Amino acid sequence: MAATLSGCGNIKSIDNKTIRIGVSVYDIHDTFITQLMDEFNSYADTNVTIVTYNAGQSTKEQNNQMQEMIDTGCDVICINLVDRTEPEHIIDMALKYDVPVIFFNRELTKEDLQRSAKFYYVGSDAVESGIMQGELAADEILGQESTIDTNNDGTIQYVMLQGEAGHQDAIVRSEYCVETLINKGVQLDRQGLAIANFNRTQAQSKIEQLISSNIEIELILANNDDMALGAIDAYLNMYGEDAKSKIPAIYGIDGTIGGLEAVKTGYMHGTVYNDKEGQAHAMYDLAMALATGSSLDDLGIEDGHYIRLPHTKITLDNVNDFLYR
Repeated sequence: MAATLSGCGNIKSIDNKTIRIGVSVYDIHDTFITQLMDEFNSYADTNVTIVTYNAGQSTKEQNNQMQEMIDTGCDVICINLVDRTEPEHIIDMALKYDVPVIFFNRELTKEDLQRSAKFYYVGSDAVESGIMQGELAADEILGQESTIDTNNDGTIQYVMLQGEAGHQDAIVRSEYCVETLINKGVQLDRQGLAIANFNRTQAQSKIEQLISSNIEIELILANNDDMALGAIDAYLNMYGEDAKSKIPAIYGIDGTIGGLEAVKTGYMHGTVYNDKEGQAHAMYDLAMALATGSSLDDLGIEDGHYIRLPHTKITLDNVNDFLYR
């Protein structure tokens, strides 16, 4: 399904022709992607047409959407890949029709991105987010007033809620988070690794299964806020009014509105802010520069292809700065 949207602001055109930007997202039900696209559309100029497609986690559907965006004359195409390991069809079409493509949020390989001077990536550094999540947890665990080690055995029993199997960002976030905790001197005992596909409902189901198995959980590390919120849902569903006293320390990544609200209320101990506003603005500004033939010099492009926005660690101390920005 495609939705045609236009934003507010100054009128932009090429020889009095409305600029048309096509966007295909891997799954519109991903909260972070939805909020990023909301920002992208609200930032857009009045006379720019943005057509957004939901691939519904289907590579075949996304390939069809790529062809439709080309056929309908999109000046620039933005792709949030369903599968970063299978971009060949999209790349081949872009090369055939000489269309500039901005890949975003799900990073394809360096070799694929370098196949055209008109290919770009806008996103963040997954390694940085994993490190920051590990630092957030380590700082609290090693703090003098920490209550995370509830059984006082000097080891933290933890569960990792990981995104899609084989997904590069999920693997990197998990690996560097745990590595950072260990390097900081935290003793860890993994009680479970649950693949929940970045999905809140799946995460709830996985954690409920672990709770029912009576394993001890002192810490839950989630690759994104939706899964962290799903973990909270599991405890609320299992324990009702007593849930808050049962919920372990939970950390997410993304800084979605729901995630920030959970930090503010204390259900989550922290998250890592993935700058959706910065990414949306950078993607739009790049798309407009490509569509109008304007200079790219001031857009912060690295290595000819990359725009990366930094992460920020979020705790109760600074959550309001991001929740109400």
